[in-house]
Amino acid sequence: MLPAFFDSVLQLIIRTSTDLPPDVRAAMRGALGSEPAGTRAAQALTIIAQNIDLAAGGEGAICQDTGMPTFEVKVPVGANQIWMRQQIREAIAEATRRGKLRPNSVDSITGQNSGDNLGPGTPIVHFEQWERDAIDIRLILKGGGCENMNAQYSVPCELEHLGRADRTLEGVRKCILHAVWKAQGKGCSPGAVGVCIGGDRTAGYLHAKEQLFRTLDDVNPDARLAELEATIMRTVNSLDVGTMGFGGKVSLIGCKIGALNRLPASFFVSVAYDCWAYRRLGVVLDAQTGAIREWLYRDPAVPVVPMIDQAGFQRTGREIRLQAPITEEQIRGLHVGDVVLISGRMFTGRDAVHAHLMKHEPPVDLRGTVLYHCGPVVARDGEGWRVTAAGPTTSIREEPYQGEILRRYGIRAVIGKGGMGAKTLAALQETGAVYLNAIGGAAQFYARCIERVDGVSLMEFGTPEAMWHLHVQDFPAIVTMDAHGKSLHQDVEAASGEHLAALKG
Repeated sequence: MLPAFFDSVLQLIIRTSTDLPPDVRAAMRGALGSEPAGTRAAQALTIIAQNIDLAAGGEGAICQDTGMPTFEVKVPVGANQIWMRQQIREAIAEATRRGKLRPNSVDSITGQNSGDNLGPGTPIVHFEQWERDAIDIRLILKGGGCENMNAQYSVPCELEHLGRADRTLEGVRKCILHAVWKAQGKGCSPGAVGVCIGGDRTAGYLHAKEQLFRTLDDVNPDARLAELEATIMRTVNSLDVGTMGFGGKVSLIGCKIGALNRLPASFFVSVAYDCWAYRRLGVVLDAQTGAIREWLYRDPAVPVVPMIDQAGFQRTGREIRLQAPITEEQIRGLHVGDVVLISGRMFTGRDAVHAHLMKHEPPVDLRGTVLYHCGPVVARDGEGWRVTAAGPTTSIREEPYQGEILRRYGIRAVIGKGGMGAKTLAALQETGAVYLNAIGGAAQFYARCIERVDGVSLMEFGTPEAMWHLHVQDFPAIVTMDAHGKSLHQDVEAASGEHLAALKG
């Protein structure tokens, strides 16, 4: 029964996690060419480009958050979908064992990580029958940071800076612009959006996500939606949200819109936001053997063109070196916009660690140290561990805890992406600490800054949520919230809000 099916699905998973499709590469190359050299956006895009090349060259996960695997499968009439689903599950578990996927499936009641990316609802597999003698499998890996930036509007509604959005295509336009503006850097911009007009709440989100299976350079067959897509892309980049929310000329690399019929009483606009690490590939399989007949979105016969032809991230000589443990005096000497290179001990801490630290003493001395909002992909290395992917997670989730943790434990620097809120900003100023923005999704780039893993605490939370003890060398990040009450994130949100109001129409 389809002897090559398992291996074909495993190849699809590994390739999707490690190599962006050509249309996304082209869009990101265009974004890099749009930003003036030396700007924060250009620096961030250079790191992103280098990360894309590193991931493809070494078959490492592009982003440490390998997302929720979502498969769309078309099969001939009579195909055994039960067997295929089980084979897909086993391929997911094997890709996880090989370190190509991070263990991301967590029991929603207990918080227990399954360790193999399997569990109720994981992975997501949608089957559809068709009258072709072939199997079409498409996979998208959409991480939690951008998933949290999804949005659904029930129109008519009032939108900040844009006023009322009515039940018209103009109202839909306003909803899409608002969703992109709200995402800022939390969804690892520049991103892409899939949109559904209509449907019910459930079908709307599903159809919006399905739009992300389209290529960035296609043309919508519905002329009305094609024009709306084009209008969004002509105007949205004037928001000046930019890469990682640093400001810049490119905030969105794609907008794909579909429509479903709706009830008269309901009008939903559903937006599925995806990040620059837009991991989407597919294969067509032989219906008798399960072997790959054709790759979708990419042609293996065409050589992959590197994103950049130079060494990548270039130091300017103005970077500030910090060696942990770090003093309060060093931190108060930093200001928004400074680029730092951190060396020494660093500890990871995500949601579970922050909740733990609110009730328990830390398992290590955190005074003068760096706390990294990161859930790395790790692999066994003899008796120890090796980090294979280690980009930042979205920091705003830790806003309820961060200020108090800074006050209690003397942490001098917090690294993440997307910025944090007013409570953390106040605590940074009070305690003499700083928030550093790393480049979201650049998991291979940052993994190469980690010289070794010195240990791990709180492993009962699972590998992504454990506290990893890392030793880093020249880990680059930008000061976006300092100890003087300044926040780049607040400034960009306010300025881009003014640009949004100019698009009110």
